[in-house]
Amino acid sequence: MKNSIATGKNRGLKGYTPATNIVSYIVMVFIVIISLFPIIWLVISSFKTNIEILESAFSWPQTPSWTGYAQAIEISKIQYRYITSLIVSCSATSLALLVFSMAGYVLGRFRFKGRGLIFGVLISSMLVPSEAMIQPIYQMAFILNIYDTKFILILVYTAFAMATCLFLLRNSFTDIPKELEEAAYLEGASFNRTFLSVMLPLAKPALMSAAVLTFINCWNELLYAMLLTSRESNRTLPLMVKYFTSSFSFNYPAMFAALVMYIAPSVFIYIVLQEQVMSSMVTGAIKG
Repeated sequence: MKNSIATGKNRGLKGYTPATNIVSYIVMVFIVIISLFPIIWLVISSFKTNIEILESAFSWPQTPSWTGYAQAIEISKIQYRYITSLIVSCSATSLALLVFSMAGYVLGRFRFKGRGLIFGVLISSMLVPSEAMIQPIYQMAFILNIYDTKFILILVYTAFAMATCLFLLRNSFTDIPKELEEAAYLEGASFNRTFLSVMLPLAKPALMSAAVLTFINCWNELLYAMLLTSRESNRTLPLMVKYFTSSFSFNYPAMFAALVMYIAPSVFIYIVLQEQVMSSMVTGAIKG
């Protein structure tokens, strides 16, 4: 009797019944449709003509055409903006991982006075709206004579990634067993060798998560790219898309094609590295 009651309670707690499973699947399918439909519609519409889009926005293209992509490249010169965005985003991501992995390692593994306060102050930067820092960053760019350069964007984007990278990397380094670090020191490894050869590989999921989130934020940033640059050679993709959608909104296939080319890299990177991102997020949530 007691066993049957306990079994009934466990079943009630777990809730594994056919009805709940059906409801769960329906909810998941609904969320997937809502999430993917705008992207799928955008891709399909980029292969349609202007007349087809105006006649029926949700129909399939009668004769799929690459004309929209050709026009987008010809009008906006998107290939040059791609190069600029890749340089800025990859450089900021690499610099952020280099600097904040070292900071996260020190804050996560070493005990010293004021460690928690330092970490709290650095993490609190995420509470400051980016719009509130426009004036000081703008003045700093002119004082240092780096206005309208890719370098100022790299510095700003690296600074904006500090809170996210530190949060992920510090927690990851804290969770690594101390015995592995001590074993490396006993084998004669130096501090730098231990950090590079032992600790960084073990923190790979957090590194990948920080890299993906930083890259996507850099790739999509618009405000500071617009304020801190003026030459076309330093303009990034979000500015091109904003100009394109406002000036050529009548050419829907070209506009949709430009949007597809704009979002493709970030979607591809997230799909490739989603396992590392999810594993790191789950670890951080459990620890929190």
